[in-house]
Amino acid sequence: MAGVSLALRLGVSFIKFSSLFLLLAYHSHSFYLPGVAPQDFITGAELKVKVNKLTSTKTQLPYSYYSLPYCPPDHIVDSAENLGEVLRGDRIENSPYVFQMREPQQCKILCRITLNEKTAKEFKEKIDDDYRVNMILDNLPLVVPIPRFDQEKAVVYQHGFQVGLKGQYAGSKEQKHFIHNHLTFTVKFHKDSQTNLARIVGFEVKPFSIKHDYDGQWKNENTRLTTCDPHARRAVTSSESPQVIEDKKDVIFTYDVAFEESEVKWVFRWDTYLLMADGQIHWFSIVNSLMIVLFLSGMVAMIMLRTLYRDISKYNQLETQEGAQEETGWKLVHGDVFRPPTNSDLLCVYAGTGVQFFGMILVTMMFAALGFLSPSNRGGLMTVMLLLWVFMGLFAGYASARLYKMFKGTEWKKITLKTAFIFPATIFTIFFFLNALIWGEKSSGAVPFGTMFALVFLWFGISVPLVFAGSYIGFKKPGIEDPVKTNKIPRQIPEQAWYMNPAFSILIGGVLPFGAVFIELFFILTSIWLHQFYYIFGFLFIVFVILIVTCAEITIVLCYFQLCSEDYLWWWRSYLTSGSSAIYLFLYAAFYFFTKLDITKPVSGILYFGYMLIASYAFFVLTGTIGFYACFWFTRLIYSSVKID
Repeated sequence: MAGVSLALRLGVSFIKFSSLFLLLAYHSHSFYLPGVAPQDFITGAELKVKVNKLTSTKTQLPYSYYSLPYCPPDHIVDSAENLGEVLRGDRIENSPYVFQMREPQQCKILCRITLNEKTAKEFKEKIDDDYRVNMILDNLPLVVPIPRFDQEKAVVYQHGFQVGLKGQYAGSKEQKHFIHNHLTFTVKFHKDSQTNLARIVGFEVKPFSIKHDYDGQWKNENTRLTTCDPHARRAVTSSESPQVIEDKKDVIFTYDVAFEESEVKWVFRWDTYLLMADGQIHWFSIVNSLMIVLFLSGMVAMIMLRTLYRDISKYNQLETQEGAQEETGWKLVHGDVFRPPTNSDLLCVYAGTGVQFFGMILVTMMFAALGFLSPSNRGGLMTVMLLLWVFMGLFAGYASARLYKMFKGTEWKKITLKTAFIFPATIFTIFFFLNALIWGEKSSGAVPFGTMFALVFLWFGISVPLVFAGSYIGFKKPGIEDPVKTNKIPRQIPEQAWYMNPAFSILIGGVLPFGAVFIELFFILTSIWLHQFYYIFGFLFIVFVILIVTCAEITIVLCYFQLCSEDYLWWWRSYLTSGSSAIYLFLYAAFYFFTKLDITKPVSGILYFGYMLIASYAFFVLTGTIGFYACFWFTRLIYSSVKID
C-alpha cells in the first residue's frame, strides 16, 4: 500500500504541474502596463527633449552626453534617477532641443563650436568605437528606423543615432571622420478627434553630416545658412558635403522637426520598440523547447513511477516473508542516507542563499509577466530585483537554520553570519573590482559613492537583520525528524562503475537544465550586450518553470541511481548535479563573446566575463538549490514509504 500511495502522490503532483504549465502557456502572451500616465499636448505646447548616455556595443562603457562638446543648454539639470538607472549607467539631462507640438521647424540652429586637438580626438575615438547618442521625448527613447530588405515595408528600429561615420573623399584613400551635426526628427502623435489634444507615440531621427556655410557674420541662432535655409525651403540631404572632424574646424549643429499623425494609440506606442528581430525564430524555438522538455518530463515521471512502485512493493513483500531479511539496492543504505554530509555548514548556507535567490526571481518573474515592470519605467526591473533580494533575506535565514538544525547543529548565529555574508560578499567583491575598472575609464557606468553607500546600507541595514530574524524563527521551530534511524558507524561504499563517478554524473546532470534555457539565453544576452529591449516575460516565466522541473527531475533520477548503487553521499551531489549547469552557461557566454560581439578593448572583455561570472555564480546557486530540495523531498518520501526495522 505504501508503494501505491507513493505512486499516487507522484502521479497527482505531475498532473497538477502539467495543468498549471498548460495554463501558463495559454496565458503567456506578453503585455505591459505603462509605467507613466499619458500626457496630452495642445498645439504649440513645449516639448523638451532629454539626453541620455552614449552607448557602444564595442566597449560596453557608457558615457554621459556632455562628455563630448555637444551644444549645452543654459543650465544642465540632471533628472531624478532611481537605483536601477544609476546601476545601468543612465545619465538623463536636459538639452537645448525644444519643439512646439505640431509646429514643424526647419534648419533650427543650436550652436557653433570650434574643435581643438583634444575635442577632435574625443569625437574620433567615439566614432571609432561606434558610439550612439540616446535621447528621450515624453519618456520614449529616440530610434533610427532602418528598412528591412528581406520584408517589404518592414522596419527595424535601432536605439539612438551614431556620433558620426568614417569615409573617404572622392579620389582619396585617406580615412576621414565625419560628425552627425544635423538631425531630422520625426515626432509621431495620436490625435483625439473630440478634444484635438495629441499624445506622442513615436520619436524617430535621421542623422546627417553636413558642412554648413553662411554669408556675413555669425549671429548665433539668427544666422542665415546657405546650406540649409527654411526661407528658401532648402532642406538638408545626404548629397551635401559632410562635416569633417579636424583641429580648428568649426561645426554648426542644426536640426529639423516634422510631426506625423499616427493611428497607433498611446497604450500601444511601445509595441514597435518591443518587437524583436527574427521574432518567428524566437517563438518557434521557445515552443520547440517547451515540447521537448514536456515530453522528457512525461517519460521521466512514468519511469520513476513504475520503477519506484516495483521497488517499494518488493521491499515490503520481503518484510512479510520469514527469513528473507537480506536488503539490496537503495534500501540497503537506509541507515546512512540521512547522515550529515561533509561541510554541512556550507551546504546550509548555499541552500539558504538559493532560497533567497529563488524567491527574488520568482516574484520578479510574476510581476514582469503581469506587466508591472514596463520598459517605460527605466531601471525598474533592476530596482525591484535588488529590493526583493534584500527582503528575501528572511527566507534565506529560515531555510539555512532549518537545515542546520536537522544536522544537529547548535551554533545558529555562526551559520546565520555565513548565510548573510558569503554569497553577497563574493558578488560585492567582484562588482567593486569591475566598478573600479569602469571608474578608471571615466565612464558614467561607474557607480557613484552615494549609490555604493546605498547598496551597502541595503545589505547591512536591512538584509542582514532579516537573515538573523529568519534564522532565529527557523532554529526555534521544532526540527525535522528523519524517517529512518542513522547508524552509528558509516558503512563502506562499494566501488562504482565509471558512469556513476561523481564528477561525470554531475557534469552530465547539468546538460539538461542548460539545454532547457540556452535558446532563451541567446535573446537575453543579445538584449543586454547589444542594447536591445527584452520584454517577452510571459515566455520567460514558462522557461523558468521548465528550468525548475528539469533541475528537479534530473537530480531525482541521478540520485535514485546513486542510491541504488549503494552510495549514500547524495547531499552535495544533488546540489552540484543541477548546479553544474552554470558551467555550461559560462562556456556559452564565452562562445557568445567570440562569435557575436565585437569587443576589442581588454577592459571591456574583463567587464563582460566579470559580469557573466556573477551571473553564472547566481545561476549555480539557483539551480543547485532547486535540485537539492527536490532530491531532499524525494529521498525522505521513498524511505518513509518502506518498512524498516
